[in-house]
Amino acid sequence: MTSETGAQRLHELLTGQRDDFQAKWVRAVATTLRGRLSEAELHRELGELYDALTGAIEAGGLAGRGDAFGEVRSLLVELSRNRARQGFTPTETAVSVFALKAVLEPSLTGDDTAVGSYLALARLLDDLGLFTVEEHARTREEIISSQAEQLLELSTPVVKLWEGVVGVPLVGTLDSARTQVVMEKLLQALVDSNSTQAIIDITGVPTVDTQVAQHLLKTVVAARMMGATCTISGVRPQIAQTLVALGVEFGDIPTKATLADALRLALTDADRQRRLLAEGTL
Repeated sequence: MTSETGAQRLHELLTGQRDDFQAKWVRAVATTLRGRLSEAELHRELGELYDALTGAIEAGGLAGRGDAFGEVRSLLVELSRNRARQGFTPTETAVSVFALKAVLEPSLTGDDTAVGSYLALARLLDDLGLFTVEEHARTREEIISSQAEQLLELSTPVVKLWEGVVGVPLVGTLDSARTQVVMEKLLQALVDSNSTQAIIDITGVPTVDTQVAQHLLKTVVAARMMGATCTISGVRPQIAQTLVALGVEFGDIPTKATLADALRLALTDADRQRRLLAEGTL
């Protein structure tokens, strides 16, 4: 039996018993998903996929990656992305395709010709099932990446501490990506609040090594280019000892043990700048 004849036979079978096959497919998937999606939703979703599949088989045979299966792949992309967002596993997603094999098996295993058609269809559904796994994994990666960016934004707040003074309380590890976010948010806050004093508090940073120190220095230099004076607070004894052992120097950048000390220094400097401006000597 040629592939064209097999595809024609499958198309006739799929269209001839559409309602029965679709209903069994919906029930099989609903059982696998344990009621986490309604049968009405599955009926709509799988109904569209069933019709697209039969149309693709009629137009392009059983080449699942061919142009005729463009609509099928588009529907599978939508299905996979929805499943990923809803918290379903890759296996639960692929089962939505694989379950159709079990539904069609009794009708396609009666003789050698039918078995050949079933095997061809099984290969096609296996290919489409793997496609859903790939799309599910891609969507999960996008979701994780988006969540990581959101957490990064939340973990680097810039707050107004006083008139002309902003603070950046850092918690957790400071790396290159996070430093860039801190720098951008701090510079924007300086512009928005018209502040001249910035405090970078590292009380919540567990360790400070040479790399972290370099990240802090970059942020301070960027703030200075905007005309702001930066103070680093939260320099605990163990951190101070580590920096000395590493030979890291902050130069003329003021450092304080606590945020309160840094705020006191920033307010004093801000007040001095205002007096000098009022006297016309700055």
